Amino acid sequence: EDIAAFRAIPGMTVLSPSDAVEMYHAVRAMLEFEGPVYMRTGRSPSPRIPELGEEFVIGRGRVIRSGKDATIVACGVEVSRAVEAAESLADEGIDARVVAMSTVKPVDLELLEICARETGCIVTAEDHNVYGGLGGAVAEAVSASRPCPIEFVGVSDVFGESGESEELAAKYGIGTDGIIDAVRRGIKRKGNR
Repeated sequence: EDIAAFRAIPGMTVLSPSDAVEMYHAVRAMLEFEGPVYMRTGRSPSPRIPELGEEFVIGRGRVIRSGKDATIVACGVEVSRAVEAAESLADEGIDARVVAMSTVKPVDLELLEICARETGCIVTAEDHNVYGGLGGAVAEAVSASRPCPIEFVGVSDVFGESGESEELAAKYGIGTDGIIDAVRRGIKRKGNR
């Protein structure tokens, strides 16, 4: 619930880096930033995502995998899971774009509008409650610019537990399989419009 709580504070900037290298660059950006910043990090190691590169700009998301059928917008550890999901979906002929949205507030409005227009559906993926986190930020932005079907992958309104990262991801449906299922649902909804 931390992202939701900090998103609600006026003037607060909220970051959720995807891997250790991005966290390093996010800290450097924070030191040069005017105003309060909350940065969420996990305790478990996450895979390195080379597509992120060395640049980190507060307020900007990054397309790390192109695709035309759906957009997966993820933050934190879910970015590596989103990449895995997109690779699995490619085997089914589904071309999923992956966006690393490491700044949850302010969210990248321009990039989200482009993704909604070009792919026609969005899936958000976060290791946070589905209320008030990345999914909420994306839904707020997309509804104001380019409405499209949105599916939310996150913890479904329950208190979290402690445990191993991958076991908890499976329990709460926020692992790779949960993202894959959400993309399929989003594409189906897009076709029913």
